[in-house]
Order: sequence, then C-alpha cells, then structure tokens
Amino acid sequence: MTIPRAPLFLGLLGLIPFLWGAATLVSSGLAEWGMRAIGPRFAGPFVLLQYGTIILAFMSGVLWGFATRATGEAAALGYGLSVLPALWVFFTVGGGPASSAIYLIAGFLGLLALDWHFWRQELAPEWWMRLRVLLTVVVVASLSLLVL
Repeated sequence: MTIPRAPLFLGLLGLIPFLWGAATLVSSGLAEWGMRAIGPRFAGPFVLLQYGTIILAFMSGVLWGFATRATGEAAALGYGLSVLPALWVFFTVGGGPASSAIYLIAGFLGLLALDWHFWRQELAPEWWMRLRVLLTVVVVASLSLLVL
C-alpha cells in the first residue's frame, strides 16, 4: 500500500533536523556557519540529541493513539507499551553525546519493534511500517555519526 502524501511529506519534513545535525557533524564549515547564523543549539550533537529526544517522546503519543483503537487486555497492553519510548529517553539520555546517541538509536530501534506490534495488531494504518522503516533508517544513520 502506498503511503498517503500528507504523512509521507510531514514525515520527511521531520527528518530535516536529523539531516541538518548530521551535515553539521561532517562539515565544519557548515557547523560554523550554523552556529553563527542560527545558534549552537541548532548544530552538531545538540540538535541531533535534543530533537531525537523530542521525537522519541512524541512517538509515545502516537502509539497511545493506536492503543485507543484496541479493547480489553490488548488496550491495556497497548497503553503500557506506548509509554516505553518516553520513559526510555527520560531515563537514558543525558550522559554525554556518544552514550546518549547510543541510547537514542536503541530507542528508535525499539520503537520500530513497537510500531510493528501495533501494525501487526491492525491498530496502525496498513502503510505504517513502510513509513516507519524509511524514517528510522535515516534517524539511526544520522545519530550514528555521533558514535563513530
């Protein structure tokens, strides 16, 4: 099934901070320009870690929305699983750029497993995994630059 245009477009737009952060890691000139033009919060490790934290927590809310489509024990399990990404990022990220990046990468890979669970339960749209795999590959690749 084809990913609808609006979710695809918005998902791809959501990759901009990851791609920008990665670009400022590999290009010192771009990083220097970015720090002067828009500030140090929007370059290199800071933008990758800050935005990664925000998005992982945001995705807990998305999963919560999927859980509302379930009933009984499946709903209870769904609600419990949906809070894991936010709790993960809260308890793990913050110990330094490399370790935070590793924890975020693990969080996004874990999120992909949760996406698959909700999709398999038919609580997520049919096209969901195609979108999530695409986005996760770019996110993990971007964050990986902090670990290399």
